[in-house]
Amino acid sequence: MFPKTRENVLFSQIYKDDQKPVVKITFDFYIAYSVLNESYVVQERYEKYKGTFFRLYKKSRYLDYISLGTIATSDYPGPFKHYGICALDHIIDVVSVEEPIIEVIQNT
Repeated sequence: MFPKTRENVLFSQIYKDDQKPVVKITFDFYIAYSVLNESYVVQERYEKYKGTFFRLYKKSRYLDYISLGTIATSDYPGPFKHYGICALDHIIDVVSVEEPIIEVIQNT
């Protein structure tokens, strides 16, 4: 199958569990977002973040892209952060000046 690396072990631990709550994550304002098939994501040491399945990046290729490919700066629209969500089949990256609103929409 796949070689046993830190990344493969990390992503193999994501699974559907009907005993866990369903949450809704809303960004009222965002600069950019991206959804990638998790099979094509490159894990690299360049990126610095805290968290496992919900990440807050300090340094990332996506932040580099936003800085180079958009007019977004810390002056306009203001200081922004890169959030990453590692889901079962997708990696969702969001760059936003606001923190997300996280709501439990279904408790088991």
